[in-house]
Amino acid sequence: MELRLLAGQFLFLLTLCQVWRSSQTDQHGLNPDVLYPWRQARGGLAFAGLSRVRRDWIIPPIRVLENSKMIPEKLVQIKSDKVSTGDVIYRLEGPGVNQEPKDHFEIDEKTGWIVSKMPLDRETHNSFTLKAFALSPSGERLESPTTIEIYVLDQNDNRPNFTKPQFVGSVPEFASPGTSVMRVKAEDKDDPMTDNAALSYSILKQESIPPNKADKNVFGIRETTGEIYTLEGMDREVIQAFNLTLQVADMSGMGLTGTSHAIINITDINNHGPKFISTTYKFFTVENALAVIGRVNSSDGDDHGGRNWKVQYHIAEGDPNSHFAIATDPITNQGILSVIKPLDFESSPQHELVLTASNLVPLEGMSLDSPTSTATVTVVVLNENEAPRFFEDPILVKVPESIVPGTIIVQNIAHDPDNARLRFEISHDPERWLAINRDTGEVTAKRAFNIRSQHVKDNIYRAMIQVSDADIDGMSIAGTLEISLIETNDHSPKLFPLSATMCSNRNTPGVLLSATDEDMPPHSIPFTFSTSIVNWTIVQLNGTHAFLRHMVDTESGEFAVPVAVSDSGAPQLTSISHINITVCPCDMDGECKAISAAIFGTRAGISLIALIVIMSCIALLFVLLLLAVAVGACKRHHIKKGGGLLVGESDDDIRDNVLNYDEQGGGEEDENVFNIDLLRNPSDVVPSPSPFSSPVTGWPRGRQPLRKDTPHNLPSPTYPRRPPADPTDIADFINDGLEAADNDPNVPPYDTALIYDYEGDGSLAGSLSTLASAGSDADQDYDYLNDWGPRFKKLANMYDPR
Repeated sequence: MELRLLAGQFLFLLTLCQVWRSSQTDQHGLNPDVLYPWRQARGGLAFAGLSRVRRDWIIPPIRVLENSKMIPEKLVQIKSDKVSTGDVIYRLEGPGVNQEPKDHFEIDEKTGWIVSKMPLDRETHNSFTLKAFALSPSGERLESPTTIEIYVLDQNDNRPNFTKPQFVGSVPEFASPGTSVMRVKAEDKDDPMTDNAALSYSILKQESIPPNKADKNVFGIRETTGEIYTLEGMDREVIQAFNLTLQVADMSGMGLTGTSHAIINITDINNHGPKFISTTYKFFTVENALAVIGRVNSSDGDDHGGRNWKVQYHIAEGDPNSHFAIATDPITNQGILSVIKPLDFESSPQHELVLTASNLVPLEGMSLDSPTSTATVTVVVLNENEAPRFFEDPILVKVPESIVPGTIIVQNIAHDPDNARLRFEISHDPERWLAINRDTGEVTAKRAFNIRSQHVKDNIYRAMIQVSDADIDGMSIAGTLEISLIETNDHSPKLFPLSATMCSNRNTPGVLLSATDEDMPPHSIPFTFSTSIVNWTIVQLNGTHAFLRHMVDTESGEFAVPVAVSDSGAPQLTSISHINITVCPCDMDGECKAISAAIFGTRAGISLIALIVIMSCIALLFVLLLLAVAVGACKRHHIKKGGGLLVGESDDDIRDNVLNYDEQGGGEEDENVFNIDLLRNPSDVVPSPSPFSSPVTGWPRGRQPLRKDTPHNLPSPTYPRRPPADPTDIADFINDGLEAADNDPNVPPYDTALIYDYEGDGSLAGSLSTLASAGSDADQDYDYLNDWGPRFKKLANMYDPR
């Protein structure tokens, strides 16, 4: 394939070569003989360096300037060697033609001219690689495809831009000249290998914050790197920041430009020490109060709210007992003075404190200030009425449980800070074991303690003591008295069992003994058992049990064996108990035989004597019982012969007489009437309640038996015998009789079986039979009962015919 160029294209390339520098060509690594093929040693327009390789031309790269206005622009024409043989059709393929980005180039099918269809942008695509084909009309390839390289040449069509619209940095105040602050950066989209992207930095303007505080430039910038540095030191208390206007230009400062800003803050260093605004303060506080009592103020010239501005306070002198504390308010930087331990007016009414103030960080630079400042604080303590105080709470004491009543348990338990007189009392003592002196507070024991009480927990008995002062507005306080009870040996052990049965054979184990003790160890177990009876012995089994056995074969019978048991307390206590042992012959299984075997043993023994005594007592009791029955029968026969209990010398029917008894019993609510017919035969008397008395048994006057439950040797009160003449005084008459009966020591209480005297005949009240024969209830007038007082109104209502 043959390469042919138009004259215009040659002229363009020739002009481009004149402008282009050889160094740039070397930077791209291009061979000048390839880039400029028209150069040849003999002159003219011949193609230098063109050679035929397998009948194909090697076409040098085509360079096109970006943003060209000549659209369409012819770039190169290709010709095939097969043109002479017939028609040739040219095709072009690759990126920029039929691949993305499309439609940048095209080729004339007949002439082979390659033209650009639009302006090219190097920043988007800096080169294109295309394939050119020579085809027959039938579509057959006539030659191998030719590769065409198109390079887009750069123009300075992009301004340099800073990477940030505003840069922020900081530098300490009084920094030495040349201190690096920060580095700014800009970018240019043009070819970095050309001057189009050669950047240069500069500072257009420097403005202080606050304005007009700097009369000269204090910052500089390095042109090629963009590094900002200090020219001299600054005072943050005068200038807090700078606003720099920056510029960057390409073409080494001669081309396009871009601007930005840089804010440089002047940071604080601790070059000012704190100072108290006032060197003396005076605060007041009430004794025993825990509270803030005041604030102290200090100033610091460093950055307000910053780390170098913060102050810490200390109490240097005047607080040996640590009653006070001081803290820093993080907002105001004030010192907050507080009382953290109660103050006592009586011991110290005034305190002198020395405070110091310093920064959290040490001073820097050439500061002339002192690192600390001092102030004096006077704290005046105000008096108030204070409650009594216990010397210790709870009050801990140890006493033996068997303490002697009246023993002092504890004394001098409380005091009053104001030296007021105190009153003591025990507010809680569930067992009432304690007593306290109201004036001195001395606690004594009223009686011995019992460590097994339900109010003793873990051997500790707790009581509450209340103490109050005698002031008008007196105050009180309660404390706990904890008494640790010490176990003492105050209970003797008790033996059990107290009766047992054992075989007469000495080879038997014997009776198993044990004991109980209300004391606790070490005043109880182990127990020691012993006996002093001959032929009997104790075999100790362990600390709580032992066997009682006989040393020789013993005849059957009853034996009372004294056994002593001792505890392990100090002092040791011993109790002696008699164990009733029944010795009996035993069978092969160790069980006692029938009682006959015990009675008719080889020897009479004590068991037979006891049996004879028991039988004799039973016979005597039987004889006495028969005698009592006989005497009772005789007495009943004598009574029947006398004509009845209530029969006297008069033959009149006793039902015709009103009986006046000395004693009245029963209740007013009784409704059944005593059947007087039963009085004829006292043996048939059945108790029956009456409105005025308990069950009655009558005896003739002069022959009634004395009551064993009544003392007859005491004087009786005088009973009212005559009813009052005025019916309205009947209530007083009855009340006087009731009071006399209640105070009579010779009568039993109410509702007991009472024995009444026989009253005889000739009653002034007349016969009771006349009450029934006078007529019906409707004929009687009971209105007079209403005049006898409220007690008889109920009776009047019962007989009211209405």
